[in-house]
Amino acid sequence: MLVLPGGDERRGYDGDNFLLHADDLDGMRPTDLRAALKRAMDGDDVTVNITLDDRLDEDLSIAEPVALSYAHGQLLVTLCFSTDHHDVEEERIAELLGSVLRPYLQRNRSTLAGVELDPFDPSIWNITLACSTRGRDAAEMFRVGEGALALLVAYDTGKPSRETTLDLLRSGNAHVLIGQEEGPWLDVKADHYNLQTPHGKISIAQAVSRFANAENGGIVVVGIRGKKVPGGEIISSICPVPVDGRTLRQYQDAIEKYLYPPPDFLDIEAVPVNGGSLIVLHVPAQPEELKPFLVHGAIVDGRVEGAFISIVRRRGESSIPITAPAVHATLAAGRALLRRGELPKD
Repeated sequence: MLVLPGGDERRGYDGDNFLLHADDLDGMRPTDLRAALKRAMDGDDVTVNITLDDRLDEDLSIAEPVALSYAHGQLLVTLCFSTDHHDVEEERIAELLGSVLRPYLQRNRSTLAGVELDPFDPSIWNITLACSTRGRDAAEMFRVGEGALALLVAYDTGKPSRETTLDLLRSGNAHVLIGQEEGPWLDVKADHYNLQTPHGKISIAQAVSRFANAENGGIVVVGIRGKKVPGGEIISSICPVPVDGRTLRQYQDAIEKYLYPPPDFLDIEAVPVNGGSLIVLHVPAQPEELKPFLVHGAIVDGRVEGAFISIVRRRGESSIPITAPAVHATLAAGRALLRRGELPKD
């Protein structure tokens, strides 16, 4: 019987594992859970399955493919990953997993601890992650496992989300995106913006502002070619661009000079790929009180109009201008709050 840390709740053992609800993990220190498992199992290894079902029923609740396990005195995260690749050698699997997961795991203070093939079904890979427990609860360890599994599924199926797209780019696996559609959160460009000219500087500022003004942010990638197809545009090839010690600074300077206000937590990085690099600009969702983001200058019929201010945002695969009525409504609302002495909370 497992007595949960911080209370008198107990969970039964069915001969193979315990079952906890994901809510049980909130605020639970990994060291306390590890100690409770050690006491319950007298030091023997055990798996703790996790369910998201509304009601916890040890007979009926469906366990998630991400679990926690106690093994060799450690609290680990385990993933059950099902793939269509049946004929991959175990050594190659470890190499593949390391390539795909390494950047994600590094950012989440975790490492790949091991991988084993299911002895009865080689399409099932049992993966173990070791997570630093410092400053995190058991729920965060579980979320690290969820993110790793989502990234593997995206790699395997070629259908990434925005978050897994960012991880695929950072891990050097941008080729997984080939054939995918550009969407409301992804914009690709084959060549560098010409940051020696006002045209290029305004263009990159507008590209970032489109996502800064959008509801959920987005990703701009330089070094990926798109192809127009009926109904939109798809990613057709990876074409890395040259990068030197000044490149990222030039992108940063152009955005700082031509975009106001500066977007919160804008991330610009170069990812090495096939002898070149991809420039990845990640624009997180921005606070509403910062919008609209304004670009100093506009491009009208191919010409730079430096005295203009342009405001654009992303809708689907297209960019649309923010209208004068929308800007006026935003300014009027702000003035009304000031008049009443109300200011947005930080």
